[in-house]
Amino acid sequence: MAIMKKRVSIAFLVLIVGAFVAFFVYSSENPGKFLGGFGAEKFPFSYGLDISGGTHLVYKTDVSALSLTEQASSIDALRDVIERRVNLFGVAEPIVQIEKIGFAGTSREYRLLVELPGVTDIAKATAMIGQTPVIEFKTERPPADTEKILAGLEQFKQSDGSYAIPRDYQTEDPYFVGTNLTGRFVKKATLQFDSLVGEPTVSLEFNDEGAKLFADMTKANVGKPIAIYLDGAPISTPVVREEITGGQAQITGKFTPDEAKLLVGRLNSGALPVPIELMSTEHIGPSLGKEALADGVRAGLWGVLFVILFLILWYRLPGLLSVVALGIYTVMMLAIFKLIPVTLTSAGIAGFIMSIGMAVDANILIFERTKEELQSGKTFPDAIESGFARAWLSIRDSNLSSIITAVILFWFGTSLVQGFALTFGIGVVVSMLSSISITRSFMRALFYSNAEHGAVARFLFGSGTHNVQ
Repeated sequence: MAIMKKRVSIAFLVLIVGAFVAFFVYSSENPGKFLGGFGAEKFPFSYGLDISGGTHLVYKTDVSALSLTEQASSIDALRDVIERRVNLFGVAEPIVQIEKIGFAGTSREYRLLVELPGVTDIAKATAMIGQTPVIEFKTERPPADTEKILAGLEQFKQSDGSYAIPRDYQTEDPYFVGTNLTGRFVKKATLQFDSLVGEPTVSLEFNDEGAKLFADMTKANVGKPIAIYLDGAPISTPVVREEITGGQAQITGKFTPDEAKLLVGRLNSGALPVPIELMSTEHIGPSLGKEALADGVRAGLWGVLFVILFLILWYRLPGLLSVVALGIYTVMMLAIFKLIPVTLTSAGIAGFIMSIGMAVDANILIFERTKEELQSGKTFPDAIESGFARAWLSIRDSNLSSIITAVILFWFGTSLVQGFALTFGIGVVVSMLSSISITRSFMRALFYSNAEHGAVARFLFGSGTHNVQ
């Protein structure tokens, strides 16, 4: 009796957890309907460009003039430049990726993939990507001027003291004022380490004209900060210790090696680190994206419906239990997509639907093995345990091979293939949990007695046109 209560309690707990996860998924898409959704509205689905609509750009990079060792750092700097330009463009959740073609030790080709959700003007997008970034050196503005500018921004001041200034509002920088010294006077920036304390520093080298401008600027601002702006955003505000002559400058601060390396890449990106050439453009309208999402959801619903009918009609009671487990599996996957979050594309939705098939396949293996054990004369509890034990090795091996395939596709595939591989791989892992743990907990709760079961029980545990003998 104690074992029976324990098994029923576990099955009931699984149902409660499944219901809670389903509530989380539903309330996050329908905020405010049930007690405010407990903040679940903060976890919406993240959709890819093919669903949300926007512009997709593909650029070819020219790294022929670089050695293999220089290519990786230059490509990273390129991605950093493009990401900064796209972010300043005000695009919501842009994606900038580098696609590598070729293997280590050989000549490689890199492609730059840029996805701009919501951007419909391709000409404007390509102009924004191809523009030359601006490096500016600014000096501290007099306090009286700063107070005057801040007074004009009082209307945008928030409770925490920061300013929420609209993008289209024209205003001057309240703290720094521009000078004639810009990035066109910088010959190069290099990463160095202090010989005494080992801290990373950034060394700048100016041309002759820039060296004179920088010397005059530092002489007039000893003890004051000089701000370095890139594309209108401050990246460093070092304090001048003394007049700097000779065309050499050093930026010090609480840099980590990675931060200093990133700063060097930004300073050297007055022009793009490597030439790029636009290969292709693609515009996806919001209506087309919504249609793709609707078609994917519709296909998934029809597929799941047919699977449910097959499981119930062919496997009867175990099939019904697996349908309940499949429902819990589905809401678990949707919750994972929201919490990670996973960017859902058409290919990703296809991967999710395929993972449902893997979950069903595992249940079918379990049911067939259990039926064989019942045919050999075992009682229901013993047959269930033996059936799961016998099916586990096949489930483990097939799912492991699928996971390996998903990892390979994600590692070497393009962004489109990666979306499919990610959802498929997560789905296979979660399906192992649902088929082994959830389905078994339900079957244990229903068939807990070692006594012989009657004809009704043997009919419910039969399959197709055959009952358990």
